[in-house]
Amino acid sequence: MSDNPLLGTWRLKSHVVTTAAGVRSTPYGEHPTGYLSYSADGRMQVIGAANDRIAPPDPTPPHHERVMLYDTMFAYAGRYSVETGKVIHHVDISWNQVWTGTDQVRLFEVHGTTLTLTTRIVDPTNAVETHYALVWERVAGVP
Repeated sequence: MSDNPLLGTWRLKSHVVTTAAGVRSTPYGEHPTGYLSYSADGRMQVIGAANDRIAPPDPTPPHHERVMLYDTMFAYAGRYSVETGKVIHHVDISWNQVWTGTDQVRLFEVHGTTLTLTTRIVDPTNAVETHYALVWERVAGVP
């Protein structure tokens, strides 16, 4: 993996969703936060959150506040493999149990210190083809 352009840690800069009809949304806000790490031993982990999350006043929030926190974040980890222009995340653990045990395929482009991951799926909630684009910036000091 020495020629692996993904190695290192990346900071989330944007998360944009676009439908086939051209409707654009930013489900985690205009400035989401998050980190994505790819290690030389073939493991990856990612966590992301909306930029406008509200901290509940109580350390044990009621159900509706927990649901809101869950809906404004994503996280998973597992092994990964790289092919030309494609990275496959082999999910071992996830914030969304449905993803655990699945392969999440992402197309990637690296330009300097910027990594763009994209995927196109048919959204199971509404059967609409949807394009996801996440832009990451390499964390300084990491190869």
